[in-house]
Amino acid sequence: MAGGWARDGAVSEQIEASINDELARLRTRRAPLGESLTHCAECEEEIPEKRRLAIPGVKLCIDCQQERDGVHKARGGINRRGSKDSQLK
Repeated sequence: MAGGWARDGAVSEQIEASINDELARLRTRRAPLGESLTHCAECEEEIPEKRRLAIPGVKLCIDCQQERDGVHKARGGINRRGSKDSQLK
């Protein structure tokens, strides 16, 4: 059901596009490139072999990765509709 001037299915397409955009962003952020390091790029601690095998291209030890993950804040979604309700954050 579309509202206003939007065609049928437009809302579903917008939701699907938002989800696909976010998934693509997460994939590029989470996919390490290259070969795994044997020692952490930040603290020089040895990266366990099991971690290197489980996550190809890993650059950080577990402690540094957890610290880095805690720093990132959740980002807001893309406002494709531009409705007043979505802008009242």
